[in-house]
Amino acid sequence: MAVKVLVVDDSGFFRRRVSEILSADPTIQVVGTATNGKEAIDQALSLKPDVITMDYEMPMMDGITAVRHIMQRCPTPVLMFSSLTHEGARVTLDALDAGAVDYLPKNFEDISRNPEKVKQLLCEKVHTISRSNRRFSAYASPAPTPAPAPAAQPSVSSLGSTPAPRAAAPVRTSAAAASTSPAPKRKPYKLVAIGTSTGGPVALQRVLTQLPANFPAPIVLIQHMPAAFTKAFAERLDKLCKISVKEAEDGDMLRPGLALLAPGGKQMMVDGRGTVKILPGDERLNYKPCVDITFGSAAKSYGDKVLSVVLTGMGADGREGARLLKQGGSTVWAQDEASCVIYGMPMAIVKANLADAVYGLDEIGKHLVEACV
Repeated sequence: MAVKVLVVDDSGFFRRRVSEILSADPTIQVVGTATNGKEAIDQALSLKPDVITMDYEMPMMDGITAVRHIMQRCPTPVLMFSSLTHEGARVTLDALDAGAVDYLPKNFEDISRNPEKVKQLLCEKVHTISRSNRRFSAYASPAPTPAPAPAAQPSVSSLGSTPAPRAAAPVRTSAAAASTSPAPKRKPYKLVAIGTSTGGPVALQRVLTQLPANFPAPIVLIQHMPAAFTKAFAERLDKLCKISVKEAEDGDMLRPGLALLAPGGKQMMVDGRGTVKILPGDERLNYKPCVDITFGSAAKSYGDKVLSVVLTGMGADGREGARLLKQGGSTVWAQDEASCVIYGMPMAIVKANLADAVYGLDEIGKHLVEACV
């Protein structure tokens, strides 16, 4: 059965191009289009699509407000389009908080220059999020978020090929899912390493906001994200969390109570002296940053003193790095299927028998506090 898609954008050109690209895939059916957020809500209720593609800046009602209403009235996986700017990152993170599953940079030039590549990326995203855990009826309030971006945003003139009242924003809750593992044992970990992809921005927010300012271990975060997004994401987390969060820079030192986020488009490694190394993104690697790279360097530098966590995300990045960590005696946790937006990366850990524990999303933060001496 074909995946039914609703395309929402105030640009007639972009609606037509996205509809044409998706309709060219025989396994996808564009069932309708909308020109603003209000139309999007009405169409979502009447057409019941499997996936909605959503622009942010539109007349009458913007995309983020529309996502909130859709998640309250007819929860549907939403793919946001965003600009590759710092402000675009902020808006996209707001959309993910509101309930969107994933995002895709919007670049008109790539549509004409690389139509096949754009088609492949867009169709893959639509198929993936159509299988996400975004159709649910129970919501939980997320951790507090910064004030929403101003209504007037820069116009988005540049679909790209680059692989993130507020308290009421709907977020997938894992409360209904019982933990499949016992509480962790305490250990003097020298590093906590967390890797994630699709669904990760909200998942990381939920985990990190549970940590106290005096959390005893350094933390490194690897989130699949474009280069233009990681700085804004780190700033957002820093405002929300009791611990400090910053985008990692070459030469940064690991220290307790500080989380360093791998910069988009690059690779992050750590050494035994507690120094962070930021390296250029290798074109041979699918992910920049790559969880396997950071996990592997942690395994080499810290032996059995690493507590690693693999959260929601598509694919299997982190599995081979987790294998190296396990070989060195370190600990590996995976998020459970019920609380994942996309049960891909954690599933790869579980299927490879690498998980020492499997926890629901809302349990992971408190268990990190319990585990780290």
